[in-house]
Amino acid sequence: MMYEVLGPLRVIDGEDSFTISARKIETVLAALVVRCDRVVASDQLITEIWADAPPRRATAGLHVYVSQVRKLLNRPGRTANPLLTRMSGYELNTEDDEIDFRLFLEAVERGRALMRERRDEEAVACLEGALNLWRGPVLGDLRGGPIIEGFVTWMTELRLECLEALADTYLRLGRHRELIGRLHLLVSENPLREAYYAQLMLALYRSDRQAEALSVYQSARSMLMEELGLEPCQALQDLQRAIFTADAGLDLRAAS
Repeated sequence: MMYEVLGPLRVIDGEDSFTISARKIETVLAALVVRCDRVVASDQLITEIWADAPPRRATAGLHVYVSQVRKLLNRPGRTANPLLTRMSGYELNTEDDEIDFRLFLEAVERGRALMRERRDEEAVACLEGALNLWRGPVLGDLRGGPIIEGFVTWMTELRLECLEALADTYLRLGRHRELIGRLHLLVSENPLREAYYAQLMLALYRSDRQAEALSVYQSARSMLMEELGLEPCQALQDLQRAIFTADAGLDLRAAS
């Protein structure tokens, strides 16, 4: 089976796929998937379902939801159910299964390694493959307690880092013109992430759009001052000065 969490929670078994409409059952499965191959304590699952206000019979309710998840995962052809009962809670065994977020982590790590080796074309393919695993926001609109919220934050940040690494690789390959539209979108969606402003400024400068590059800096400065009362970071200020003076170090050949 394949468990997918880089988008709404979905389970794929061969040609069949299914989602869960019952929110509490979905929460239980999501928590077990993101903590796969580790025991998730019963009290942790109760917190994921009911936060700080569990009902009086929360443990009995949890048993019902776990039983429903176990039925869902009891697929034809499997010799054993992957949802195991442990002394303190439950464990989702994924020895014979795949999970999209683990494939994503492996692809990102491989892409970063290729970048360090200056194998940029291969790195682009790897990082783009990692991003193609995403179908939408992590777990869709499902939210829960510390397990799910922490996972959503972690994966969302890693995706932004992957996009940043991909943009760096495009810049090293001289594909700056292809980047401009994508970086404008990233800046609008993440207005406090200064790395994207820097990449957009450099892509514009290398596309002979110096004035627009400087305008992006002013937009970044205005946003940061308005939201945080801060000047742009030193790296962004240095880049602005280098663009203003047409520093030869910004040229692609010099950067290579």
